[in-house]
Amino acid sequence: MNEKNKTIITVIHLLGFQTPQALTFFLFFLFLLIYYVTICGNLLIITLVFYSKSLHSPMYIFLSQLSLTDILLATDVLPNMLHSMLEKNNAIISISNCISQFYFFAVSETSECLLLTVMSYDRYVAICKPLHYTLIMSHWFCCVTVIISWILGFLVGLIYTIEISNLQFCSPNIIDHFFCDLDPILKLSCFDTTIVQLQSTLTSVVFACTPVIIIIVSYVYIIVTIFKIPSITGRQKVFSTCSSHLIVVSMFYGTLLFVYLVPRRGQLLKITKFMSLLYTVVTPLINPIIYSLRNKDLKEVVGRITNNLLKLHSYYF
Repeated sequence: MNEKNKTIITVIHLLGFQTPQALTFFLFFLFLLIYYVTICGNLLIITLVFYSKSLHSPMYIFLSQLSLTDILLATDVLPNMLHSMLEKNNAIISISNCISQFYFFAVSETSECLLLTVMSYDRYVAICKPLHYTLIMSHWFCCVTVIISWILGFLVGLIYTIEISNLQFCSPNIIDHFFCDLDPILKLSCFDTTIVQLQSTLTSVVFACTPVIIIIVSYVYIIVTIFKIPSITGRQKVFSTCSSHLIVVSMFYGTLLFVYLVPRRGQLLKITKFMSLLYTVVTPLINPIIYSLRNKDLKEVVGRITNNLLKLHSYYF
C-alpha cells in the first residue's frame, strides 16, 4: 500500500468549481438552463427524426443516436455538478456512485466517437460515391452500425468499471474535478494502477485515435471530391451537407484530445478542468443547435409541425 495513503475511503469530496459565493447561484441557474436546453434540444431532434418519414435517412438516424448519447452524457454529469455547486465543501459522492458516473461517461463518449466516425463515412459515401449511396448505406447497415456502436460503448465502460472496482481507494478522498473522470479516480487508488492505465491507453488508441484517423481520411477524400466540382455554387452546396458534422467533430475531438493527451501539471490542471466542460457540457448543448440551424430538412419539418399546430389551434379557438 502506498505510504501516503493508508485510510480506506468509501466517499469522495468533489471540489467542482471553486467560485465566489456571489457567483454560485448565478452559475447554478446558468448550468441548470444549459441542462434544460440540452435535454429539450436533443429530444426535439430525436422526436423530429421519429415523427417525419422524410428524415428516415442514414444521416438523420445517426444524428438521433448522437442526440441520445448527448442526453446520456449531460444527465450523467450535470445534475451531480449542480448538486456540488450548492453543497460547496459538503459535496460528497460514494465510491460506487463515482465509478457508476464514470461508467456512463465512458459509454456515452465511446458511443459518440463511433457514431461520429460512422457519420463521416456516411458523408464520404454521399459525396464521393453518390451512385452507390443507397446500396452501401442501407437500412440494415445503419441498424447494425448503431447497435455495434452502443454495444462497444457499454463493453468499454464495463471493462473500465470491472478493473476500477477491484481497486481500493485511500485518503485524501478529494477529487479536484466536477465529475469522476478516470485519472482523478486512479490517483486515489492504494494499489498499482499500471494495468488500468495501459488498458486506458489501448482503448484510447482503438476508440479515439483510430476514429480520428478514419474521419480525417474521409474528409481528405471529401475535400478532394469537392474541389473537382467546377462551379463555386456546386462546391458550396456539397460542402454544406457535411459542414455541421465537421464543426461538431472538430470541437468534440479537439477538446477531448487536448484534455487526455496534454500532461496535466500545475496550472494545466485548472485549464483541463475548464476544457472538460466543452465536451461534457457545451458539446451536448450546441450539437442540436448546429445541426438545426444549418440543416434545411430539419427546419422544414419544424416549420410543418409549427404550421399544423397553428392550424389546429385556430380550428379549436
